[in-house]
Amino acid sequence: MRRRRERVVAVKEPLPAEAEEFLSWLEVERGRSPRTLSSYRRDLQAYCAAVGPGMASASPAEVARYVARLRTTHSAASVARALSTLRGFHRFVVEEGAGTSDPTATLPGIGVADLLPKALSEDELDRLLGAVVGTGPLVLRDRALLEFLYATGARVSEGIDLNLGDVADAMDGEGIAFVRVHGKGNKERMVPLGGAARAALGAWLSGDGRPLVTPARWRRRSDADALFLNSKGGRLTRVGAFGIVRRYAERVGLEAKVSPHVLRHSCATHMLAHGADIRVVQELLGHASIATTQRYTKVSSEHLRRAYEAAHPRAGTKAKARA
Repeated sequence: MRRRRERVVAVKEPLPAEAEEFLSWLEVERGRSPRTLSSYRRDLQAYCAAVGPGMASASPAEVARYVARLRTTHSAASVARALSTLRGFHRFVVEEGAGTSDPTATLPGIGVADLLPKALSEDELDRLLGAVVGTGPLVLRDRALLEFLYATGARVSEGIDLNLGDVADAMDGEGIAFVRVHGKGNKERMVPLGGAARAALGAWLSGDGRPLVTPARWRRRSDADALFLNSKGGRLTRVGAFGIVRRYAERVGLEAKVSPHVLRHSCATHMLAHGADIRVVQELLGHASIATTQRYTKVSSEHLRRAYEAAHPRAGTKAKARA
């Protein structure tokens, strides 16, 4: 008789008291989500492993060495996130009176240019979406996911968290519809869904799509409401969504450039290039600050040059002729 495998439950390793208090403050006072808190905890655990349990009183030199070491093994985005965690932690320690100075105060930040992914060109985007060919429910799901991420500029976490009720109204009628997205800090926003994405979602929700991967019995009650399912009928995970995007990127030689976040950045960049107001893009992406949107929607120098030549009365060839 085959022995039943025991389920292993990961135990949350405690951090020094100051770090645990910081995480509690983030949860209770700042309303951070469980996913965000997990990221903070991982950053603090790695920091503690490097500088020791006395991390709250680390010196500027210790923090600088730790960040420099991270730069050799992690992406700029990962280092920036870790540095943000350390800055928040040490500011909290000082404000609570458990420390006298902030060792991160003089550390330089991570350059914006290092953090921004390069948007795909519109031709590259067409190649990526064109790679989703074939039949079967999972192909319909994959096309719906890619079309949705590009059409809405949603974060991958926002996509996989969608429930059927969030898109129900968008599936009725014709033209541009709206989908309810739950963003950071559990802030809800309505995002428009264009024709291509709407058609792809409709195909996934038809009898040839999602119903064919619906299990006879749901493993988790929340899976029954999930918009995007995996092959076993559970809610699609973040890792699963990354895998889907990467699989089609590899088919067209774009694996080095494409991730779900690149689709978000491409959506914003393409909209700005076609004349969208930056405030509209801010609302679409769910940014609290317009400064954040400006980082995501950097316009290429070539596009800026063409726009300037077309719009400024003394920029083009006619101005030279008048001179």
